[in-house]
Amino acid sequence: MEKNEELYNFYAMLDRMQYIQRWGLMRNTRQENLKEHSFDVAVIAHSLALIHNHILKQDPVDPFLTMGEALYHDVTEIITGDMPTPIKYKNDELKHAYKEVEAQAAENILSLLPEQIEGEYRNLLLPDLSDEKRVLVHRLVKAADRLSAFLKCLMEEKAANDEFHSAKETIEKSIHDLHCEEAEYYLAHFVPPYGMTLDEISK
Repeated sequence: MEKNEELYNFYAMLDRMQYIQRWGLMRNTRQENLKEHSFDVAVIAHSLALIHNHILKQDPVDPFLTMGEALYHDVTEIITGDMPTPIKYKNDELKHAYKEVEAQAAENILSLLPEQIEGEYRNLLLPDLSDEKRVLVHRLVKAADRLSAFLKCLMEEKAANDEFHSAKETIEKSIHDLHCEEAEYYLAHFVPPYGMTLDEISK
């Protein structure tokens, strides 16, 4: 590599997602990092888009755009860390302030890219919510994020950790409060096998 060849730190920064631990105020039987959480949310969000398109037969949404936004939905936490939800949304003033911090963190991360492709990532990190289609994508990502958190609570309960019982109830209610048919379908048809043994899943 030539001395004057420019380096871009974007992907090296993303790799640091593995060091951001979630559920910091909770006793965990198994730690969950931001990198694996983002993968889980991307998988679930993609499935919600497919449910939307092919099972509920609604006006089609792009499943790959949905998966992409989900994969990057928490990337700003590389800079901000994982702030517990009860604190983040304690009141409107704090919620607004945190949104501003998130937006600035997103700009900082986007600045680590070549300008030729920065716009592609801006579309994922800072989606245009004036676009009706993007609002739908964003809604599915939000539902997927909550489903992922709900599954974490289920796994902790299965490991006999009562610490997550209250969180599970709160998150389940928040999913229902979204009135998202895709999430309700996922809850009914895909969640029950979680926690099964390998033999049970393989049948």
